Amino acid sequence: MDLQKLTDDLELVSQRYAEVYGIRRDEAWFVLKLQEEVGELTQAFLMRTGQARPKGLTPAELRAGVGAEVADVLCQVLLLAKHLDVDLPAEVTKKWLSRLPPAGDPSAA
Repeated sequence: MDLQKLTDDLELVSQRYAEVYGIRRDEAWFVLKLQEEVGELTQAFLMRTGQARPKGLTPAELRAGVGAEVADVLCQVLLLAKHLDVDLPAEVTKKWLSRLPPAGDPSAA
C-alpha cells in the first residue's frame, strides 16, 4: 500500500464528510477527531478483553470492532499529518527506523 496515495484518498473522503455535515476541518478538529477515534478504540478494546460490557456483540464482532477502530486511528493520524504538513515517512525514519540494528548485527537475533 502506497502511503501517499492512501493519504490522498483519505483526504478526499474527509473533505466529502466535512461538506456533507458542514464541518470546518481546522487544526483543532483534526486533533479532536483523532482523540475521538482513540476513545472509540479504547472502548472496543475494553469490550473485546472483557473489561467492558460487550453490548450483545459476538467475539467475532468484537474482534472486527477493534480492527475497524485501529483503522480509524491510523486514518486520522495520516490526515492530521497531512494537514500539519508533517513528512510522516521522514519522521518515522528519523524517530523509529534509525534505531534498527545494522544488518548482520548478531545481537539483532
